[in-house]
Order: sequence, then C-alpha cells, then structure tokens
Amino acid sequence: MSVTGVEGEERNDFNKAESKQIRERSLRLLGSLLSPVRAQVILTLVVVIVSTAAQVAGPALIAIGIDQGLPALRDELDWMPLGVTVALFLIAGIAGAGLIAWYTVLTAKISQAILLDLRKRVFLHTQRLSLEFHESYTSGRIIARQTSDLDAIRELLDSGVNQLVQGALYMLFIGIAMFSVDWVSGLVLFGALIPLAVLTRWFQLRSQTLFRKTRVASARLIVQFVETMTGIRAVKAFRKEKRNEDEFGDLVEDYRFVNARVIQLFGIFDPGLVLIGNVALAVVLLVGGLRVADNGLAIGALLAALLYTRQFFAPAQEMAMFYNSYQSAAAALEKISGVLEEMPSVPDPTDPIDLWEAKGAVRFDGVEFAYKKDRVILPEFDLDIPSGQTIALVGSTGAGKSTLAKLVSRFYDPSQGAVTLDGIDLRQLHPKDLRRAIVMVTQEAYLFSGTVAENIALGNPDASREEIVAAAKAVGAHEFIESLPGGYDTDVNKRGGRVSAGQRQLLSFARAFLADPVVLILDEATASLDIPSERLVQEGLTTLLADRTAIIIAHRLSTVAIADRVLVMEHGIIVEDGTPRDLIAGTGRFAQLHAAWRESLV
Repeated sequence: MSVTGVEGEERNDFNKAESKQIRERSLRLLGSLLSPVRAQVILTLVVVIVSTAAQVAGPALIAIGIDQGLPALRDELDWMPLGVTVALFLIAGIAGAGLIAWYTVLTAKISQAILLDLRKRVFLHTQRLSLEFHESYTSGRIIARQTSDLDAIRELLDSGVNQLVQGALYMLFIGIAMFSVDWVSGLVLFGALIPLAVLTRWFQLRSQTLFRKTRVASARLIVQFVETMTGIRAVKAFRKEKRNEDEFGDLVEDYRFVNARVIQLFGIFDPGLVLIGNVALAVVLLVGGLRVADNGLAIGALLAALLYTRQFFAPAQEMAMFYNSYQSAAAALEKISGVLEEMPSVPDPTDPIDLWEAKGAVRFDGVEFAYKKDRVILPEFDLDIPSGQTIALVGSTGAGKSTLAKLVSRFYDPSQGAVTLDGIDLRQLHPKDLRRAIVMVTQEAYLFSGTVAENIALGNPDASREEIVAAAKAVGAHEFIESLPGGYDTDVNKRGGRVSAGQRQLLSFARAFLADPVVLILDEATASLDIPSERLVQEGLTTLLADRTAIIIAHRLSTVAIADRVLVMEHGIIVEDGTPRDLIAGTGRFAQLHAAWRESLV
C-alpha cells in the first residue's frame, strides 16, 4: 500500500474516533439534562402510550359497529351492541383528546426545564472560562451558542420529540390494529414499508449534510452581524459599509442556497410519501374489495383497513420533519457540548490559601510564559516589587508589558516558575482574596448598561452613595458627572455611548478606587485621555496610587513620571531598572524615549 493510502486511512480512523468522541460528549450532556426530569419523562411516556392507543381504537370500533352492531339492530332490533360501540368510540375520542392536552403540557414543562438548565449552564460556564478562551473564541460564536443553537434544541424539544414519539407509536399501534382487523391488509401495509424505508433512508443521507451546512451558514451570518454591530464605530470611521454589504450579501446568498437545496429535498420526499400512501391504499382497496365480493371479508373490516392505511402514512411526514429538527439540534448540541467541555486554563485552586490582609509585595520567580509553545514572551523572568512601590513598565509594542500585567492579575498562569503575592503563589490563593487584592484597569474602559453610580459601584457593590461620590472626586470624575443630565443617575446607554472615551476611563478609575485593592495595574489606562483630562487624572492618580503597590503600563511618559521605579522591557527582558530621574539623566533606552517625547511636545 502506498504512503498516501496509509495516511488516508489514518485520517479516516482519526475522523471516526473524533466523531465518536463528539457523539459521546453530546450524549453525556443530554443524559445530564434529562436526569433531573426523569420522573416527568416516564409519566409523559405513559400518557402518550395510552392516548395513542385511544386514538387508534377508532377505526376498529367503527368496524365492530358496522359488522356487528348494525346487523343486530336490523335483524333483532337490538340497539345495545351499536350503542355500546358508539359510547366506546366517544369515550376513546374524549380520552385521547384529554390525554393529548395533558401530554402537550407535560412535554412543554420538560422542554422548558431542560432549556432553562442548558441556558444557565452555557452562560455560567462561559463566564467561568479563562481569558484565553474568550480571546480565541469570538463573541459572535458564543452568541450563536446562546441563540440559534439553543433555538434549534428548543424546536426539537417543543415539537420534534412529539412528532417522533407520537408518530412512531401511532404507526406501531396502527400496524398491530391492522393485523388484528385483517391480516391480509396488514401484509399489504407491511409491504409498503419497503419503499417507505428506501425513501426515508435516501432523505436522511442527503439531509444530514445539508442541515449541517445550514447551521454553519446561520452561525456565519450571526458572527458577521454581531461583529459589525459591535465594531460599528470602526465601520463608520473606515467607511467599511460597502465591503460589509458585499461580505454579508455573500453570506446571505450561501444561506439562501443551502436552504433552497433543503426545500428541493423536501420537494421530492413529501410527494414520494403521498405516492406510496396512495398506492398502498389502492392495493388494500383492490384486494379487500375482491374479498368482500367473495364474502371473505366484512365491509366494516375493509373500511377499518382503509382508514388505518390512510392514517398510517400521515405520521411519516411528521417523522421526516423530526429528522429535520433532529439534525439541526444534534449539530447544535455538539457545539454547545464542546463549549461546556472546555476547561479553564486558569483553574481555581483545590485547596486555596486565604490572605485576609494583603500587603502587596509581588514577585516573579523564574517565570517563563508563552501563548504558544513556539513563541516565548517572557523567558526566565525574575522581578521583585516591594509593597507600596509604584513601578512603570516602558517598552516597544510586544515587549511583554501587558503579558506581565495579565500574569499578575492571574488572567493567565506562567508556563514555568511562579508569580507570588506576599509570598503566596497566585495559583494557590483563594479567588476571592485574589480579586479583592488585585485590580486591573485596561485601556478599554467598559461600561455596562445602567447608571453612572451603578457602574462605579462595580468596584464595591455594597458601597453607599457617599462612598461612590468620594471615589469619583478622588480621581477627578465628579465634575463631569454632575454636568450630565441626571448626574450620578444618568443612564450611560449601551457600552457607555453617552460619555466620551476619556470620561469612561475616569469612571473606570473611580471604580478601581472604590474597590481599594492593594495591587493596582493600569494597562495603558490613560491612553484615551486628552491633555486636560490627563492633568486631572494625574492628580487623581496620586490619590489612587497612595499606599498601594502599582504597576503602570504607559507610552505617555507624563504618566510614568509619578512612578517610584521604571522598568524598560525589550523582548520579555528588563533592560533598564531605576528611578525616572536617574534613567532620564543616563544615556539608555529610557533617556532616548524621554527625549523623543519632549521633542514631540514642542
């Protein structure tokens, strides 16, 4: 066998093994969702079995009424057999209708309980996942998991399962009833199952691929839409509307094309079902009619056989629609189970260490870190930051400054070595103590929907209005807040659209001040401020950084001036370390940066 052939077999084996793992993963998730509602599921099955039996009993009772009740009434004037048959028919109809109503309510309760559980799981789990996951998994894909994928599962639970269970039981009970009424007609109906099975299998094989393509096309549409709306400012700024229009048009066209192929598939399948049903009905009528003519079959039995044949093929179409829902839901469940199987790359400690009163001493001890194995950002990094010291990190883009900040915040864990707070490895520190002790303010000052006061209070949800106002005053935000239409009760609108970038940054400072951490990290936090705002913030920063350890990452050297110590980084290595005054007086990298900055101000 050629090498290419061997590699092809290995790939096929790998794909089969991977597909098997995905199916097992999806089944585990489904089992965990059904486990809490097991009792309701069993009750629902009992109800649907009894209701289906009651519905199927109708044609058999009609046959009895015609073949036995009518002769008794005509020959013996005995109305009892016909009356009992009619009464049983009415009871079966009423019972069937009532049980169907009960079954519908039960299935709705089960589906809503499962969906509630699944929605909460997806939200809580994605929120728990580490920053690494969110930086690689786009927000559009996460939204697709919570919207279109969960909607596909909802459709399956709300109607698809009903169609399958009721349809399968209906066909089974009709088959049993058919043989009990007339075994010859039962054989004719059984023979019709052969072309029905061939047509259904043909439909399944072709629809499986197409339904998966519709899920992919739908997800791409959602991702494109969400990313466009999220980045609408960049779209407007760079006049990207036309390009987005073309890209979205292509995605819509792909989605339309795939759905058109699905419709074409049903255009063959549905008429095929009708044709098979009509041919089977004609054969039952022909064979049964000849036997009635020879007195080999009662007229009531023939009528019952015809009714059963007619009813037998009605659920087949519904079951085909179930397969539609099933394919979409199966693909959605695979994607959701994949997200739920993701494990945080920064897990909580199994035996956490409490640190009630942190002092703020941070140390990097032999730290090595790489986002990818072949691209090391920090090689054998050592750094000691005493408690209460303010250090400024300076260096070119990609030097490792933000990576260092993310390691201190424990958004990531080092590949080797340890980052410690007061001598305790951050990987062993209790998460609550870690989040209380270390706060990071980034360049993107995100504001949530709500009032200005509510956004500041994120730093300390239990803070009073007086504490919120004091925090805003400390960082120079009080004046502009008071100028807003509703002051501290002004709704900032989605993502802070009612305030400028500089004002959002001031609110994030107030939030950090209210949190009162022992270690504060400012990652390019003054980049969005204009010169007047920056001067205000410089005053606020003096208050904000007092009596706490601070790490400032900034390109603006005016911000660096308030630091006790400056670290110049290049390629993950500290190349200069000293006070701002000493480094400016020297001839090194920082002195060059400072001179260039001074020239830019002239």
